Amino acid sequence: MHTPRSSLDRRHFLTGTGLAAAGILVPSRALAATDSRSQPPTPPDAGASGRGPQVGDAHRGPCVIASGNGPNATERAFKVMSAGVDPAEAVVAGVKLVEDDPKDTSVGYGGLPNEDGVVELDASVMHGPTHKAGAVASLRNIKNPAAVALKVLQRTDHVLLVGEGALRFAKAQGFIEENLLTPESHAAWLRWKESMGADDWLNPEERDWPRPGRKTLDEFLADEAKQSRAPGDNAPIPFTWGTIHCSAVNADGDVGACTTTSGLSWKIPGRVGDSPIIGAGMYCENEIGAAGSTGRGESLIVNCGSFTIVQYMAAGLTPTEACLAALKRIVDRTREKRLLNEKGRPNFNASVYALRKDGAYGGACIYPGGSFAVTTSDGATKVHPCTPLFDAQ
Repeated sequence: MHTPRSSLDRRHFLTGTGLAAAGILVPSRALAATDSRSQPPTPPDAGASGRGPQVGDAHRGPCVIASGNGPNATERAFKVMSAGVDPAEAVVAGVKLVEDDPKDTSVGYGGLPNEDGVVELDASVMHGPTHKAGAVASLRNIKNPAAVALKVLQRTDHVLLVGEGALRFAKAQGFIEENLLTPESHAAWLRWKESMGADDWLNPEERDWPRPGRKTLDEFLADEAKQSRAPGDNAPIPFTWGTIHCSAVNADGDVGACTTTSGLSWKIPGRVGDSPIIGAGMYCENEIGAAGSTGRGESLIVNCGSFTIVQYMAAGLTPTEACLAALKRIVDRTREKRLLNEKGRPNFNASVYALRKDGAYGGACIYPGGSFAVTTSDGATKVHPCTPLFDAQ
């Protein structure tokens, strides 16, 4: 009978899974790092990635990090966590501010809908000390999917609930159904629908009225009621891979993480991205740290994006180096011609974020443009650019 080892040989693990060949070499001393159940490994010397020290490398202590659309989320989560609330609950409280914001079309109320004009939400939450997770996918009519995912974590033996089952569970937990389309997101969907070229839907230039200079009845009624008016027919059609990720570590070194989204705009109904997939859009290990992602969810799923980042940190990479290494894996494994540009690189972007157990943090993106928010042990909240893997697309 085979007796399992008490711990996996790290060199064999890294070689066998391809982590040692990700394009950013793992320092040799990291291959001999301690078992992941011990304290985090000492970071490699500055410059191990060839980029010099990065923002967040030297930080220690309590910290909350989020995608660039989450400075209010990190601030709120840090305040809640500092009052003694568990980090997993604190990050859910933080992302709620973004889920509730109708101006953020990437998640929650006002999120851009699927191709049928229905907002479908995904979210996941993970609790470091118990290594337990909860998630929901294709959830309709509930504004705060992260809070529902937290209930799945806390009150069930399951990890992921989807569709009608997720809605029924949310209602049983006291969540209220509501229409998540705002006038702006509904108008955007109509413009997208009309742009698809279907014979039954007329583009603005195909209509004979209203005549130039005339108001529509909807515009008149909005003015009469002094309401904000949705963008007109000729406004640009928005698009988003939208998501917010948030991770936190408290003074005791306990970790929690959350990712929540309305997903790819105009998606096929039922499409699920990386956000509710543990190890893809979000992952944490209490002995190491947490990671999360935004961007093209399909690529993050097939490359186990967030799980890979956490394992790189366990191997000794700094948070930013771990993020860059995970993105290099995605680049190397993007092989479909339709997903490549003329340079043979991905024609999409992705941003990833990492928070180590001791409070070090970082973020990276494939191409410039990504950013992350962080609230640190001194209580300051800042937004930093992600370190790009490539200088330009």
